Amino acid sequence: MSKTVGFIGTGVMGKSMAGHLMKAGYPVVVYNRTKERAQELLDAGAIWKDTPAEVAQTADVIITIVGYPSDVEAVYLEEDGILSNAKPGSYAVDMTTSSPLLAEKLYEEGKKKDIHVLDAPVSGGDVGAKNGTLTIMVGGDQADFDAVKPVLEAMGQNIILQGPAGAGQHTKMCNQIAIASNMMGVAEAIVYAEKAGLDPEQVLGSIGSGAAGSWSLANLAPRMIKGDFEPGFYIKHFIKDMNIAIESAEAMGMNTPGLTLAKSLYDKLSEQGHDDKGTQAIYLLLAGERKTLV
Repeated sequence: MSKTVGFIGTGVMGKSMAGHLMKAGYPVVVYNRTKERAQELLDAGAIWKDTPAEVAQTADVIITIVGYPSDVEAVYLEEDGILSNAKPGSYAVDMTTSSPLLAEKLYEEGKKKDIHVLDAPVSGGDVGAKNGTLTIMVGGDQADFDAVKPVLEAMGQNIILQGPAGAGQHTKMCNQIAIASNMMGVAEAIVYAEKAGLDPEQVLGSIGSGAAGSWSLANLAPRMIKGDFEPGFYIKHFIKDMNIAIESAEAMGMNTPGLTLAKSLYDKLSEQGHDDKGTQAIYLLLAGERKTLV
């Protein structure tokens, strides 16, 4: 493989994603705010860089998956960031779930410097990242998408160009809106099963393959039952996503009653100190925190 891939953000998702790129044969350079979180990748042969600027100067394709839109803005637009340091003709792919408006801004700023910027948020959680089966929703130009698609294929399977810059982020908002209400239903179903004296795992065996089936039911309901609330996806990041979705919907004159209710429940979990737990911890609110925390 001739392309060097830069990877910025080696957290719960990023670490596995960068690992798949290495397994696919790409030379990978990495940066993370906390170097220790990149150590596993460094041990496997990734090259450490001290700043996003150094990653950008080295890589042909730069991938970012960081926490919040403010982090995206800093990594791309600050003096030691990507757009001031990347080589002309290189590609920058932001896989953070972020603002559609910011995605459009980064695309336009990149164009001025001959840097091809795409927004490509993902779905599939830590399981999809580990298995290399992420859904990747892309916004940007067709030619740029075609150029980076082989890189994306090392990390995911369902990879679709949704439209121009910002379209990937808008698609991810659709995803998060659907998940928000679904997570309430999954948690309510498990608590109901327990209160009715049923074996919730046996209940899952029946309802998981019927009309109620969903990714959240299949992957997160078992964690609820076991009392495993470790993050595949942090509550604090889900709240961030819901805020973006509500703001984007309001800008289009749209009401989101299910999303608004779900956000109010996750806000309660945040107030109770559960920001760093996984989204399946919504179960705790409905079950009265009866489960032992893992």
